Amino acid sequence: MRIAINTRLLIPGHLDGIGWFTAETVRRMVTEHPEHEFILFFDRQVTLDWKAENMRQVVLMPPARHPVLWYLFFEWSVTCALRKYKPDVFLSTDGWMSLKTKVPTLTVIHDLNFEHATDYLRPSHQRYMKHFFPLFARKATRVATVSEFSKEDIAQQYGVAREKIDVVYDGSHNNYQPCDETTKQRVREQQCGGNPYYIFIGTISKRKNLANILLAFDRFKVDDKQSTQLLVVGNRYWWGDELKVAYDSMQHQSDVHFIGRAEPAELAQLLSASVALVYPSLFEGFGIPILEAYFAETAVITSNITSMPEVAGEAALLVDPYNVEEIAEAMKRLSLSEELRNSLIEKGRVQRTLFDWDRTTRLLWQSLMKTYEERQ
Repeated sequence: MRIAINTRLLIPGHLDGIGWFTAETVRRMVTEHPEHEFILFFDRQVTLDWKAENMRQVVLMPPARHPVLWYLFFEWSVTCALRKYKPDVFLSTDGWMSLKTKVPTLTVIHDLNFEHATDYLRPSHQRYMKHFFPLFARKATRVATVSEFSKEDIAQQYGVAREKIDVVYDGSHNNYQPCDETTKQRVREQQCGGNPYYIFIGTISKRKNLANILLAFDRFKVDDKQSTQLLVVGNRYWWGDELKVAYDSMQHQSDVHFIGRAEPAELAQLLSASVALVYPSLFEGFGIPILEAYFAETAVITSNITSMPEVAGEAALLVDPYNVEEIAEAMKRLSLSEELRNSLIEKGRVQRTLFDWDRTTRLLWQSLMKTYEERQ
């Protein structure tokens, strides 16, 4: 069988959530199925750190990072490539796909955050996705997604039959493991002068709710006796008025440290050495940092909405992400109670067994085979 895959977000050194999903699942599929041929579609020249005889990389133009270029890439370049290479099935790991092809297609729609708020994305991106994603979901032979929450959301928003949607939960990178106490102390010394710290991980966008995290941390600091710090890890994609006002109003601004992007090996140590991950996002299709924290064996504060309770299970403190006092109270509870932190970490060890990339890949492969079998 010849399988074409949209891997435009598989850019080593620049992987986000969907990029990691692509990297972990595609590598496993190619390795585990040498009897099949895989053609990977990129929008730029990429050097992968792994190779396989049954895999071919094809670079298509133009680089697709803007709505106009998205349209040209998928409706022209991908369509022509599918016509040229004649695959038996096409897998798109980021939700985008060709509306003009007749090749059986499985598209992975991770979430529909753009359908639920008007200010999570750039207006041009939002308009494009609100117009095209319903068409993608209905055109696709099958749809995969990363949580039961997202499955129900896609079914309701786009009128897609639930039987057509497969859940393939995310996994966690192998680097996420607990550190020994010596390493934890070294990390705390390097980042926060030896003081304890809470950590936020994610691209700085409105959806990640950093403004309320900053306000909550400032309120928590009023009664804090341990010189606790806040570490913000992630690229600065957005710094709107709401976030600027929150940051500028802080009395404990000097206790907040923005360190930018970090690779998985470093992130694992940063997580493991923290008091807890603070992740009260406003919308998630899955919420990979929750799972990463479970593998790094640190406590978690996350939201009680969208997919996060599904992923967190009973191993996290769930809060209303719009309630600053509730977030601050959760931080206070974890700072004062080592017993509570240890209890959540132990529950996290159990919850994390439900998620791994091998299982994700197996479920995605099953969905891909259903897609092939349902071809017309």
